[in-house]
Parts: sequence; C-alpha cells; structure tokens
Amino acid sequence: MRTGRLNVGGFTLVELLTVVAIVGILLAIALPQFAARQGAAFDARVESEVRLAAVAQEAYYVSALSYSSDCTTLPGFIPSQGVYFPQCAGDPSGFVLEGDHPNSNQTCLYDSLANPSMTCAHK
Repeated sequence: MRTGRLNVGGFTLVELLTVVAIVGILLAIALPQFAARQGAAFDARVESEVRLAAVAQEAYYVSALSYSSDCTTLPGFIPSQGVYFPQCAGDPSGFVLEGDHPNSNQTCLYDSLANPSMTCAHK
C-alpha cells in the first residue's frame, strides 16, 4: 500500500491571512474618504433645498403678496427626504429660511434682506 499525501491544491493559512490583512488595509484607507464624499453630498443637498425653498417663497409672494411662514406648504416645493427647516419665517417685507440635514456637516441660512442672501456654516 502506498501511504503519502495527495497533491491537493489550496491556500495555506499564511496566504489567507495575508489576503485578509491586505483587504483590511484597503478598507481602512477607502472608508474615511467615502464618508467625506458622502458628507459633501449631503451639504450640497442642503444648499440646493434652501435655494429651491427661496424660489418657492418668491412664487408664494406673487400670489399672496406676503412670504410664507410655513415651508411645508410652499407651492411646487417638496423637500428631499431628511432635509428639514428649523427656521422658516416670512412677512410682507422678506423671509428667512434655515435648512439642515442630520448627516450634513453644515446648515444653510437664506435671508432675503441680507447681502449675501445665503450663507452656510459648519455645525
């Protein structure tokens, strides 16, 4: 009888650990950059929503001759999911909007009587 080892292909434990270590290093490098890009996307979404709400305020003014104090009823404006307006005030002379998102790094404030009208500040 022959006793011996059959030549079976496969990976050794050292090779598998090496691959796992390399994948872990690549993930450690990639994930923070992905998170930063995602935060920038939420910042852009907040800026865009505040501008769209300002345009909707102007449309509301044309029909009502006053600005709205309720950002949820502005004509033609539906905020994106997650974007909210902690401050929305209007009167016949002007309006103020503040937009935010829980995953954003900044809040944006639009004041129709200020110059510049829109400013964004980091949280």
